[in-house]
Amino acid sequence: MGHVDHGKTTLLDTIRKSNIAAGEYGFITQHIGAYKIKTPNGEITFIDTPGHEAFSSLRVRGASVTDIIVLVVAGDEGVMPQTIESINHAKIAKVPIIVAVNKMDLSGFNLQKVKQQLSDYGILAHDWGGDVEFIEISARNNINIDKLLDTILLQAEVMDLKSAIDVPAEGTVIETKLDPKRGNVATVIISKGKLKIGDYFVVGTTYGKVKAILSDTAERLTELVPGSAGEIMGFFKLPQPGDVLIVVDSEREAKRYSEIAQEQVKKSSIEQKKKLTFEDIISGKSRILSLVVKTDTQGSLEAIKKMLDSIANEMKENPSAAELKIVHTGVGEINETDVLLASAGNSIIIGFNIRPTTQAIKVAKHEGVEIKTYRTIYDLTDDVKNILKGLEIKREKEEFLGRAVVKKVFNITKFGKVAGCFVEEGKILRNAKVRVLRDNVIISETKINSLKRFKDDVKEVEKGYECGIGLENLNDIKENDVIESYQVITEE
Repeated sequence: MGHVDHGKTTLLDTIRKSNIAAGEYGFITQHIGAYKIKTPNGEITFIDTPGHEAFSSLRVRGASVTDIIVLVVAGDEGVMPQTIESINHAKIAKVPIIVAVNKMDLSGFNLQKVKQQLSDYGILAHDWGGDVEFIEISARNNINIDKLLDTILLQAEVMDLKSAIDVPAEGTVIETKLDPKRGNVATVIISKGKLKIGDYFVVGTTYGKVKAILSDTAERLTELVPGSAGEIMGFFKLPQPGDVLIVVDSEREAKRYSEIAQEQVKKSSIEQKKKLTFEDIISGKSRILSLVVKTDTQGSLEAIKKMLDSIANEMKENPSAAELKIVHTGVGEINETDVLLASAGNSIIIGFNIRPTTQAIKVAKHEGVEIKTYRTIYDLTDDVKNILKGLEIKREKEEFLGRAVVKKVFNITKFGKVAGCFVEEGKILRNAKVRVLRDNVIISETKINSLKRFKDDVKEVEKGYECGIGLENLNDIKENDVIESYQVITEE
């Protein structure tokens, strides 16, 4: 795991003496691959996870099925956003880390800087008094790769990794695809038992019979053993990545179990997923307040982290208070990645002076993740402190109404600036509250003093239409800014 372009796939290429990276669009991995390699001391199955932020959900799946995570950090660049995210995925999955510090043959390589940066996130090297192995490597020039492989095998030996073999096979679906020639195909990694040609299985809400098994080198296999991965053919329907595959005795049994799973999915879809909420802490239902924190600037983040650390220490002296746990922090908009991290860690997202993206709002609704944003640091920290103490806070629910993008700004004589907008989502209401976002950072909260369609004054403009918006006491409006319409409801 690691940041985009830090050398994960090149490392795997070197290990396999293959050329996976050349087959990727833009030389960036955009799917999960599972690959087995043989060494003089044993076999290792690698899951190659994408580093780009758009593929966070794939990294969640990768971290959840592995025994050891190799965190690849470019020694000339150091810790980057997806490096931090990968660390947090590993912590949530409770998987040990080995750090491969790549590009040791470049002039800007700085091992000590990487160790210092990672120590800030609890990743402490052995020679710094910690328990994490740091291996300097060059993936491109095949330097110290054998040392990295030996370290992985040694870590596995220390962990005493074992799996039952004489039991019905189980595995996890890593990725799926519909192949024009081969039909429904899924990459599966086996956790116990042997998966053999002819086995009937149930997986998620579907089922099937193993018709063929292909290795990562397209070799036809007769079985998969624990720790091995392969492409399986024979699914009645495509399963979902993350689904667990379980071998059963017959097609009838497989079909019956899949029907039961379908009924459970129907029931759960009626009841919305529900993760941790502030109310859970206040009511005493949960004793841990787990947070993902996003802010507009690094300065804001450092100030908030300092104040939250102080609150956490203060609460330790109060036996009746809940515990504060920070799962992830970052600067910039609240995105899908943050929501998936919050979902995996059963956390609440709080944002300072920023807003969630449209996709993040949709994913948060689906995952049942609570998001709350603040405009003042003291409101944020006061709420956190009161929640930890089990005290009620002001319960205001914000209802999103619509978003309009500024396409052009006009200077109107005696009136000022008017934004020519296109409503992308929902609707803009004349009497609703609005905020102006620039790169999803809030630059103003104001009111609409003029809303027009052509020359006509209107009360609202719906999605798909253009309009002119004049804002109260705001002349700092630019093209591509977003005007978000919302209303606040105070809950009893």
